[in-house]
Amino acid sequence: MKNKPYISIGIPIYNAEAYLEDAIKSVLAQTYELWELILIDDGSTDGSLAIARRFQKADNRIKVISDGKNKKLPTRLNQLIDESQYDYIARMDADDLIHPDRLTIQMAFLASNTDCDLVSTGVVSIDNHNKVYGCRHVDRIYTKFDEIAPAYPIVHASILARKTWYERNRYDENYPRSEDYDLWCRAVASRDLRLAVLPDLLYYYREEGNLSLAKIIRSYKDSFKTYREYKGSSALGSLKLNAKIATVRLLDSMGLLQRIANKRNKLMMSNELKTQHQAVVDSICAE
Repeated sequence: MKNKPYISIGIPIYNAEAYLEDAIKSVLAQTYELWELILIDDGSTDGSLAIARRFQKADNRIKVISDGKNKKLPTRLNQLIDESQYDYIARMDADDLIHPDRLTIQMAFLASNTDCDLVSTGVVSIDNHNKVYGCRHVDRIYTKFDEIAPAYPIVHASILARKTWYERNRYDENYPRSEDYDLWCRAVASRDLRLAVLPDLLYYYREEGNLSLAKIIRSYKDSFKTYREYKGSSALGSLKLNAKIATVRLLDSMGLLQRIANKRNKLMMSNELKTQHQAVVDSICAE
């Protein structure tokens, strides 16, 4: 590992006691070992903070930050930028897992592609019992981020970035449900989104139970507001937004809200691929 750079990994935490231990263990299992882990508690009322502090005592690479307040995700992500010691910043969510080779692969990419500031990956979806059930990814490396678009194939929580980019592009704390989309749009508008999305499945996303009608509608509205700021308002755009909201309300009334997540996934994973990633998840959680 001589001469390789260190990475600051950040996990914002809010009431994640059911999954936080496995999330941290997936960081400990990384084949890239030069890192600090910053656990930022956002006013949790469960046992999350105690879990974080237990890991802090066991590994001096882990730092816990807690002020007892609930300031929401964008504020905590900006805090991560300020608290990070190193020149690269990776993030993940407190209820997810990362592949053991995630940091190794992403760092190798940035090292050999100095024109890129950020790199994202594909994801494998897992349920609340750590069962692999789908995935989504680009088919080849994707770098076309030169226009404002209604959506981007970026998995926010899988980002590894150069800290200098984050210092130029901080999160807008007025968008707690679409802070990532707002960030991408601002960076595109300033011609500063030199990002590559890898097809590699390096992030395990716990989608089941992570959806709620209120959160989805807020996300739709915030994203539409951001898009409209750059592209202007239109009757067609408003109609599309209202149609999306009506659809999720209908799905929720029928108990089918999870279908939104399912639609995003390539559910027909080969048995070989599913078995491979299930073994990775099982190994992490068994540590």
